[in-house]
Amino acid sequence: MPKDHARKKALATVKDLYGVKHADAIALLESDDCEKLCDLLATYSDVNTYAKAVDVLADRRSDPRNQVLCEDCGWLVGDVCPECAKGCGCEYSCSGWRHQEMRAATGDYDDDPDSGVFCEECGAGGSSPYEECCCYDEEDEAA
Repeated sequence: MPKDHARKKALATVKDLYGVKHADAIALLESDDCEKLCDLLATYSDVNTYAKAVDVLADRRSDPRNQVLCEDCGWLVGDVCPECAKGCGCEYSCSGWRHQEMRAATGDYDDDPDSGVFCEECGAGGSSPYEECCCYDEEDEAA
């Protein structure tokens, strides 16, 4: 009996959290991709049924940009760096924008002033690769 009670409680929780019907909650709990499907239901307002979540997950899996490019670093084909030979995150010598963007997204960003991203005068690029140095723009306008 405790197993049935736990299942009823889990079904009620899923229905309350994601606003799905009873049949959808059962299908979610029995799915191998329960966590990914629940994440889709929680994230996107237009994904509000089990069937829609399964369709979106299938579309994401079939998208060639979501195929793994490198098993070591986990970069996907859509993350490829066009500026380096290997194209993935394993190559740290490339100072391309894609590597800076991915390192910032993963918290692996380097504040080293020698990395070519950090401006000692204004501090741009110290916390994000999107910060742009405008020190030289002011000098160009003055001239």
